[in-house]
Amino acid sequence: MSTTVHPSPDERLQRVSPLKKALHRPEFGAVAGTLLVIAFFALVASGTGMFSGAGVINFLEVAAQLGIIAVAAALLMIGGEFDLSIGSMIGFAGMLIAIPAVQYGWPLWAALAFAFGCALAIGALNGWLVVRTGLPSFIVTLGFLFILRGVAIGVPRLVADRTQIGGVHDVIGNDWFAALFTGEVGEGLFRWLAEAGLIATNFAGNPSVSGIPVSIVWWLGMTAVATWVLLFTRFGNWIFACGGDKNAARNVGVPVNLVKIVLFMFTAFAACVFAALQVMDTGSADSIRGILKELEAIIAVVIGGALLTGGYGSAIGASFGALIFGMVQMGIFYTGVNTDWFQVFLGAMLLIAVLFNNYVRRKALEAK
Repeated sequence: MSTTVHPSPDERLQRVSPLKKALHRPEFGAVAGTLLVIAFFALVASGTGMFSGAGVINFLEVAAQLGIIAVAAALLMIGGEFDLSIGSMIGFAGMLIAIPAVQYGWPLWAALAFAFGCALAIGALNGWLVVRTGLPSFIVTLGFLFILRGVAIGVPRLVADRTQIGGVHDVIGNDWFAALFTGEVGEGLFRWLAEAGLIATNFAGNPSVSGIPVSIVWWLGMTAVATWVLLFTRFGNWIFACGGDKNAARNVGVPVNLVKIVLFMFTAFAACVFAALQVMDTGSADSIRGILKELEAIIAVVIGGALLTGGYGSAIGASFGALIFGMVQMGIFYTGVNTDWFQVFLGAMLLIAVLFNNYVRRKALEAK
C-alpha cells in the first residue's frame, strides 16, 4: 500500500497579512507610539492650541531639528557604530560659520563651505580611527566630544574674548545661501489657503501658519533620501551587512571600512546642517549649543526600532522617534506641566520603547 506525500507549500508563496508585514517593520513600534502620544495629548491638551496649525508647526519644528541628526545616527547605528561627538559638532560647526562671517567678513557661502568641509573631514577622521585602530566607536567619538567642545569654547575666547558670536544676521545681507537654512517655504500656498477660508487667519487677516519652516523640509528630505538608500541601493545593503556581521560582510566583498567612514561623515554633515539652521535662525553661534543632542539622537533612533547591536532599524523609525520627542516636549509646555519633568518623560520613553520594540520583534519572529 503506497502513501502519497504532498509537498509542503513554499512559505515564500504564502499570503502574509498586512498586520504581520507591519510587525516585521522596525518602525512599527514608533508609529504605534506616535499614535498613542497623539491620542494622549488630544485628551489632556484639548483646547490649548497644540493641534492648531501653529501648534503643529511648533512641535514639527522641534522634531525636525532632532530628526535631522537622528536620521544620520540611525544609519550609523544600523551599520554597527555610534557617534557621541554629534552634539559637540553642532557647537563647533556653528562657530566655524559665525567666526569667519562676523569676525573676518567672509561671504556666507564661504563660511558655510568651510564649516561643512571641516565637519566632513572630522567625520572621516572619526571613521578612519575606528576602522584602523579597532577601538570601539564609543571611545573614539567620546574623545572627539571633548575635543570639539573644548575647541568651540577656546577659539571664540581667543578670537573675540567670548563664547557667543552674534551679529550673523547683520553680515548675511541678501546672500541667497541663507535661504537654504532659514525662512519658510510655501508662503504663497498658505496665503491662498487663508484667502480661500481653508485655514484660520489672525486678527490682521494673515494666515495663522505663514509657511513651512525650512528645517522641516531638511528633515523630510534627509529622511526620504536615507530611506531610499537603505531600501533600494547596494550601499544600503552594505550598511545592514556591516551592522549584522562585518566579518561576514567583508568576506563577500563589502567594503566595510569605506561604508563606516562614509556613515561617520554623514553624521558630521547632519550635525553641521543642524548648526547652520540654528545660526541662521538665531543670528548667533554659542559654544554650548548641541549639549546632550547625541544622547537625544540615540534615544530617537532606539524609539524608532533600531537595535543597539546594529544590523536592524530604519530612517523612518528614527524620524517617528524624533516626532514623539517633539510632541512630548511641546505637549508638556501646552499642558502647563513643569518642564523640569521633561527629562523624566524622556527616560521613561526610552525604557518603554526598548521594551515595546523587543515585544514586537518577539511577536514578529513567532509569526514567521
